[in-house]
Amino acid sequence: MWLKQHKIGGVQVTSLTDGHFRLDGGAMFGTVPKVLWNKLTPADDLNRIALRINPLLIQLQGKNILIETGMFEGDAKFQGMFDLQRDSTVFEGLKAVGLDRTDIDLVVNTHLHFDHAGRNVLEGKPAFPNARYLVQKQELQDAHHRHERNRASYYTEQYVEPIEAAGLFDVLDGAAEILPGLSVVQIPGHNLGQQAVVLESEGEMLVYTADLLPTFIHAPYPYIMGYDLYPVTTLETRKKFFPEWFERGAVLAPPHDPEHAFGKLTENPKGGFLAKTLE
Repeated sequence: MWLKQHKIGGVQVTSLTDGHFRLDGGAMFGTVPKVLWNKLTPADDLNRIALRINPLLIQLQGKNILIETGMFEGDAKFQGMFDLQRDSTVFEGLKAVGLDRTDIDLVVNTHLHFDHAGRNVLEGKPAFPNARYLVQKQELQDAHHRHERNRASYYTEQYVEPIEAAGLFDVLDGAAEILPGLSVVQIPGHNLGQQAVVLESEGEMLVYTADLLPTFIHAPYPYIMGYDLYPVTTLETRKKFFPEWFERGAVLAPPHDPEHAFGKLTENPKGGFLAKTLE
């Protein structure tokens, strides 16, 4: 079972998983040629690369905070398209650390795409019934006003509307402090309403990067996904935050790295940054 833990100051964080899947490698690396990225993450015969779904559990001040909920279940066609394999689930991971779904106090949806918020709902009801779900106002609006470029990323009726109907969303509008030492910041580019989660404790920092940094391979500035609706904005957002995270020595937790849960940015001799993993 994928269950990887790290301490940030005095705070325990646990990387969970909701299984692994595949997406088109060309789409995952945008304008970067396959001859470059295929050396780092080889594609299968359908040009797909291996990825994971890695929610993060933060246990802070007596609260259990879950960042991301996992992958939408979908039907057999959906699972085949993405080669979805549930070698473990977010629910099994919680049980492994002694928690149940009802023990989660806060859920942070970095954004509402099916591979991040797809487990908001289980069997038609909120999967974490005692939690408040935090989402950006812009992202909630976009999930309800889909267009040709983002429609395939949202299954709003299945895992967004039931949370709204239960009155469990807390809608944020920009950067916000969730608890002392835990905050969210806006990181637009992949879409406009995406947010990262920042944990600070005893002088140490962790950032759950959402799709600003989907895997550690994506650390160089040009390695921007074709899935990003606003790729130049992604580049600007990276240039704003990556130097800060590097200077702070922040531990980064990307949502889709298939092998590593935690890492840090390092300087790229060619400019910008690379990443080193911590396990």
